[in-house]
Amino acid sequence: MSKIFNIFVVEDDPWYGQILKHHLEMNPDYEIELYTSGKDLLNQMYKKPDLICMDFGLPDITGDKLLKEIKARNKQIPVIVISAQEEIAVAVELLKAGARDYIIKDDHTKEQLWKSIIHIRENLNLRQEVEELKEQLGQKYSFENTIIGQSDAIKKTFNLLQKAVNTNINVSLTGETGTGKEVYAKAIHFNSDRSKKPFIAVNMGAIPKELVESELFGHEKGAFTGAIAMKLGKFEESNGGTLFLDEIGELDLSIQSKLLRVIQEREVVRVGGTKSIKIDIRLITATHKNMAEEVRGGRFREDLFFRIVGLPIELPALRDRDHDVIILAKYFIEEYAKVNKTKSLGLGETAKTKLRKYTWPGNVRELKAVIDLACVMTDDQEIKAEDLSFYQVGDAKPYSSSEKTLKEFEIEIIETYLKKYDENVVFVAEKLDIGKSKIYNMIKSGEIKI
Repeated sequence: MSKIFNIFVVEDDPWYGQILKHHLEMNPDYEIELYTSGKDLLNQMYKKPDLICMDFGLPDITGDKLLKEIKARNKQIPVIVISAQEEIAVAVELLKAGARDYIIKDDHTKEQLWKSIIHIRENLNLRQEVEELKEQLGQKYSFENTIIGQSDAIKKTFNLLQKAVNTNINVSLTGETGTGKEVYAKAIHFNSDRSKKPFIAVNMGAIPKELVESELFGHEKGAFTGAIAMKLGKFEESNGGTLFLDEIGELDLSIQSKLLRVIQEREVVRVGGTKSIKIDIRLITATHKNMAEEVRGGRFREDLFFRIVGLPIELPALRDRDHDVIILAKYFIEEYAKVNKTKSLGLGETAKTKLRKYTWPGNVRELKAVIDLACVMTDDQEIKAEDLSFYQVGDAKPYSSSEKTLKEFEIEIIETYLKKYDENVVFVAEKLDIGKSKIYNMIKSGEIKI
């Protein structure tokens, strides 16, 4: 059932007002209240109508003044003006003052009014949907929804996250690789008063040294060979929001001094430019390195370190999170089922024991990879110990119940999918997010047997 849409109509001609009221009430969702003076309308504004349709030529108040009074009481309310005047200048001034539409009184007034209200209502519904999505986004990124776990080690970080949310202080996230630093950065941003502004994440270790300055600060057209157009840097893109610099410890010393200036002055100068551009950002940095040791070793500027450290939050390793490994494993099993549109699997006791005993050098990221692979490899309704394979970095082979190389696992996965989906190479390539030419070549070479 649609929500009742309350419309106030103010028209000093009772006969014409009744015509408009009758016409609009043909839509059962519309509830019409009719007034014959601007004063009466203003006295009833406490009822909070959804829309106002006003005659421009009222005897007790001019149209422009009435519009101003309405907007003073409720700036957001849409107002349609109906007038016998056809002067363009009058219409323009009223639209500038906040009127949503200006309709001339003629034989087509009723139809124009009908269309205008439909259009306004659609926009209001769209705005409401956007607000609901934003509210859902805030719920989605609540700490408990995004940072999965119930261990004391995780709960301790929630207190620090809340302190970060309540202030605008820079935040530095530290911890081993794979502990979920970007998840924490997003949780801070989307729970803060900057949540409606951009969140920009940059992996400093993934940008070539010669491109870092342009990526961060932007460049002007012609600043260097290949700069065919002006480009905004990440600082400008995140203006008003949050800039997350991951692996900050990889930043070259030559760029560190420029980054320090930007943080201190809160302004950037694009490469090849001379104009200083003011910025307003929340800076969150992350690294798996011991930054104090980096400073002592002369690889990171001490003054920059103290600028970015702000509120330090140490993310616990997965091996220090008690039974969170089981909670996370079940979460990733459900996530795999949703993404791949398959039936959710159980997690057997032998698998739970094996997961708890493992030390997880790759942390949460490694756990997700292990669970995804197990979901593919199992032939049962639940994952068992033999479905779990751990790859020890530096070893020649993965640690599992069947000693296989990563290449052998890849072949087995592809063969399993080909068998499952009737040798449809294109579909399997899309499912596994790999190139179909790779599968064809492996079949041609005899690596994959179908």
